Amino acid sequence: MKNVKLVIEKAQEHDQKAFNDLFTHHWGYLYNFHLKKIGNKDLAEEISIITFARAFDRISTFNDKFEFKTWLLAISKNIYNDHLRKENNKKNPTTLFYPTDLQEFITESHPSPEDVLITNQNLESLLNKIKSLKKDYREILRLRFFDGLSYKEISKKMDQPINTIKVKLLRAKNLLNQEINQDVR
Repeated sequence: MKNVKLVIEKAQEHDQKAFNDLFTHHWGYLYNFHLKKIGNKDLAEEISIITFARAFDRISTFNDKFEFKTWLLAISKNIYNDHLRKENNKKNPTTLFYPTDLQEFITESHPSPEDVLITNQNLESLLNKIKSLKKDYREILRLRFFDGLSYKEISKKMDQPINTIKVKLLRAKNLLNQEINQDVR
């Protein structure tokens, strides 16, 4: 990323592309930091998602005298410490996953004949790629792109903060894009 300071300024003005750039640029570093520390992929991913949601929610408080990466780490360490405190209080280990009783996205293994006639041959491949994602990601993609719900509506439906929804949707799109690009190579 050429000029992080400029991108942060744009993010502070609520520029969604700037948020996306910050997320894309810093995701690997933050996720890998927690993966090495925790050793649990799902928990490392969940802490990273919550970190970005909080960071984007509080981007106006960022002090540019510090590195953005350092600020993200401070937020994520606090989230992880909160998680550990909750675990110790409960004495029953759990993860930070949000409860959901929503139905599985895509229950059929192949599109119906009507779908095949209406869409191109790539639909089956795309649906299989979506099905390979984690349940939360499948659900958020379905709600946003197939059901056409707004971030606010998805936030209510999934009972999660709106910035968490934005970050999860961004992560889901990035993962799906990686899956699609693997076929292109």
